[in-house]
Amino acid sequence: MLHRYAYLWYRGRAVKKFLADAHHMRDIQRQVLLTKLWRNASSDFARDHGLSQVRTVEEFRRRMPVTTYEDYRHYIERVKAGHISALFGPRTRLLMFALTSGTTNNSKFIPVTAEFFKEYRRGWNLWGLQTFRQHINLLRQHVVQLTSDWQHFYTEGGIPCGNISGLAAETAPRISAPIFFLPRILMKITDTSARQYVALRLSMASSKVGMIVTANPSTLVELARLADDRRHELIRDIHDGTLSNELSIPWPVRAALDKHCRRPHPKRARALERMVDKRGVLSPRDVWPELSVLALWTGGSVGAYLPRLKEYYGNTIFRDHGLSASEGRMTIPLERGTSAGVLDFLHHYFEFIPEEEHDSQQPTILEAHELEIGCKYYILLTTSSGFYRYNIHDVVQCVGYQGQAPVLKFLNKGNYFSSITGEKLSEFQIVNAVKQAFERMNLPIEHFTATPVFGDPPGYVLILESGSWKNQSESLARQIDKQLCNMNCEYANRLTTRRLTPIRIHAVNPGTWRAFRQQRIQKLGGSLEQYKHPCLVNDLGFIGTVLELEPAA
Repeated sequence: MLHRYAYLWYRGRAVKKFLADAHHMRDIQRQVLLTKLWRNASSDFARDHGLSQVRTVEEFRRRMPVTTYEDYRHYIERVKAGHISALFGPRTRLLMFALTSGTTNNSKFIPVTAEFFKEYRRGWNLWGLQTFRQHINLLRQHVVQLTSDWQHFYTEGGIPCGNISGLAAETAPRISAPIFFLPRILMKITDTSARQYVALRLSMASSKVGMIVTANPSTLVELARLADDRRHELIRDIHDGTLSNELSIPWPVRAALDKHCRRPHPKRARALERMVDKRGVLSPRDVWPELSVLALWTGGSVGAYLPRLKEYYGNTIFRDHGLSASEGRMTIPLERGTSAGVLDFLHHYFEFIPEEEHDSQQPTILEAHELEIGCKYYILLTTSSGFYRYNIHDVVQCVGYQGQAPVLKFLNKGNYFSSITGEKLSEFQIVNAVKQAFERMNLPIEHFTATPVFGDPPGYVLILESGSWKNQSESLARQIDKQLCNMNCEYANRLTTRRLTPIRIHAVNPGTWRAFRQQRIQKLGGSLEQYKHPCLVNDLGFIGTVLELEPAA
């Protein structure tokens, strides 16, 4: 145990250095840019765009326009086939492609180079070191980390595709094994429900779980429901030292899991049975009484679901692990209970577009040290994945500074706006209005999506699975409209002038969102852990798509 404390003290110096370097961020950022340009100067992309001779930020901006994934798709297709020089220099080692659904109709393949992965690990280490320093009790407990496979399939050039968090888990240092105790083979289970069941089967055998790490709060909601729905099977497996034969698990994976499951725990099983007898349910808050930290996204739309986690997991502390995507990490939160984080200035070069200028022909482009506190911006990334001035369509707000480095809070995906009559409704506004309405009516919030519907006049429909709210749907809708009007004067004006109808609530059968999620993952790629439920869409045909997936009552 002492070596863990010594290791944490030794590595903790990296956090202090990061904070010290923040006072020189401007110079560091420009060096980061020039290093990335130099590394790939001989690539086809660099030659095609005249990047080989760039030496200043100003010249970089003149030669390189703001880009989206479609600007790289042709080059990435060549890299997938094994032609690394399409995007990278001769010394580049490509480890994998991170697969993500993004916002288009086709999957995005994000190149993960050795340099990118090293930067990814450093960012996570800074977050992890600070978390363990502030929650020192975690060194004596277990951490449950939910990840997906990084070798889900291979490109025609033999390059693995999957989830970068899986690669990080598989290459984690040996010293972390006693803490992050779920076996790496777990990620090879492709069936999501089976993988979650096994994670529960292994982790519920211990009461010493102190932290759970995943991306989306909805994953933890589903995990808690699964624990209760299959409580009898889980308790029996823990008692007998078995793993249910009903699970869809490939035989080699099941054989590898056998050594982790074969030991019976009758005493622990009896303790779990007493929990069920006492409360009638099996809840994570009872299963893991020492659970103190949930590490997950808390900003933007997902924050609406945090109250449900308190119901299932008790009085835990939320540690946001930062604004990140397959394209790169953007922030590193260093404090508990907030989604705001310091810009990850060491690893990517960042530029920003003021939110109000995003759609203009010649928007103002700012470097990180030029942001104004309180203002909102779109982020542009230049990374070791071969992306330059990449518009990831994330809207952030600058809420402060650490030295020269801005502290940023994620608000919403810029794509998720809807404006059928000029109301410019944002996902951020929808999420907050729905959250406040449910809270005011003392109702547990559920998954939802707001979508425009054509009519005379048009309006918005909030799609919800049938639940405890159903007998109060009209009151709930009025409360949501009230909150939206308080936040969006254009929306209020359109309601007053009857250019929009008041929001309506449409109930769908339970299981609809599960079917929708599975379809999205299968169609667009990515994993359950990466999946982000859309709280606002701007597709007039969306409700029809959802109704086609609705299971029978």
